[in-house]
Amino acid sequence: MAVGKCSRMSLQYVPFYLEHQNVLPAALLGSILSAVLGSLQIGYHTGNVNAPAMVIQEFFNSTWRARYNVSMPNQKLTLLWSVSVSIKDFGALLGALGFKYMVDSFGRRNSILIANGLSVVGAVLMSSSKLAKSFEVLIVGRLVFGVFCGLVMSMNPLYVQEVSPTNLRGAFATLNQVAYTLGVLIGMVVGLETALGTWDQWDLMLCLSLIPALLQYLLLPFCPESPRYLLLTRGQEAKAESALLRLRGNPDMVREELEEMKERETDTKASISIQQFFTKASYQQPILLVVMIALGSQLSGFNAMINYSTKMFEDAFSEAKYLTLGVGAANLTFSVVAFFLMEKAGRRKLLLTGFLIILVCNLLLTIVDGLQTLMPQLQFLQVVAVFCLVAAYELGPGPISWFIAAELFDQQARPIAMAFTSMLNWGGKFLLALIYPPLLDVLGGYVYLLFMAIALVSLCVTWFRMPETRGRSFDDIAEEFRGAEGILMQNKSHFNTFK
Repeated sequence: MAVGKCSRMSLQYVPFYLEHQNVLPAALLGSILSAVLGSLQIGYHTGNVNAPAMVIQEFFNSTWRARYNVSMPNQKLTLLWSVSVSIKDFGALLGALGFKYMVDSFGRRNSILIANGLSVVGAVLMSSSKLAKSFEVLIVGRLVFGVFCGLVMSMNPLYVQEVSPTNLRGAFATLNQVAYTLGVLIGMVVGLETALGTWDQWDLMLCLSLIPALLQYLLLPFCPESPRYLLLTRGQEAKAESALLRLRGNPDMVREELEEMKERETDTKASISIQQFFTKASYQQPILLVVMIALGSQLSGFNAMINYSTKMFEDAFSEAKYLTLGVGAANLTFSVVAFFLMEKAGRRKLLLTGFLIILVCNLLLTIVDGLQTLMPQLQFLQVVAVFCLVAAYELGPGPISWFIAAELFDQQARPIAMAFTSMLNWGGKFLLALIYPPLLDVLGGYVYLLFMAIALVSLCVTWFRMPETRGRSFDDIAEEFRGAEGILMQNKSHFNTFK
């Protein structure tokens, strides 16, 4: 059986690494760390607009006054700021559309380098908006940067997973989220009034992402291309073997991994169309899982906490911005925890645990919102619930939602699957950024019951449909879905799966 073969391989792999390689090859670590510099940039521009929001809105207002000799109406200013914040997520949706073409045409590594140019252009536009006295330039800059986000948040996990050994694949893919959350925290700190979030320096704050962007241009060109792309997409066996030797550092490992890839080579030469992707029977269950994990992650409340935590806290706490920093710190801390747990607990358990805690936290937020006028002392529970919800998201649903498609689909469907995943994740972020403020005005605290319902549905789908992918090869997982077209069985871990 394929599962048995994979299990033996993965069990042999760890001691082989430990016995024959005291450290992981420099090329492997360098490739992963260089790639996730893109995620660091995305996190930075997610976190740096929270604290200095009033300062940048005043720039919008002053620009308007200079043009028309009158202040911008508050309603229009609020709408314009909402567009400025959410336009990045809309740009990411557009970027996801070009993902498949780029990674298939230029390769995984080179596509990351090409997309990095959009980050440079976006940062330059955003930071030059003050000099140009045009808030439109800032909005266009965030749109361009958003296109970069939509490409890179799928390119990074795809590249990282394809260069990583099977037994470390999930942990290394989680580094993409670690870099993102680190960027969010750095952005929050830099955006404080005591740092660069001031009238004189906010434009400088917006260009600091150029540092990791330029660093990526210096490092990533010297890293190997994905061996799976070279062999299975391009048919270049010699180049694939050379890249794999740099990434593994041991000829025996290289031969074993190449043979495993060659077993699927004849089945993965032909590409598939978008129509085939959505109609092929063996892809139906993975598509369902990707949809529910991605939307469950993005629409269950996390993005509301990240984008509006300062506003949530300021009515009850005078130093709300520092509580927001605590949210950023919790965000980073639990993404690091997920890195260490990913290959021990597995994807399935972390998803179930995360969705369950998110469900409970949303219920608690609803209760606290309803009772805080009668019992103001309960407001500290709101802080606890927000921190726990953010921690639960990063423990499983957050990082896994970005890379799980790469594990559930075979080589020929993987680029489309990753593009689809990126559209779902960014679409969810964009939708929540738009609807949360008006929903909060209409429903009040009951809006968290909607988030709770979404988390509950995702929990149920994960419980009944999600197989464990930890320690299994890409081809073994794809074979499971390809097997009997969705006949339920129980595997040895007592998880519902398909075989």
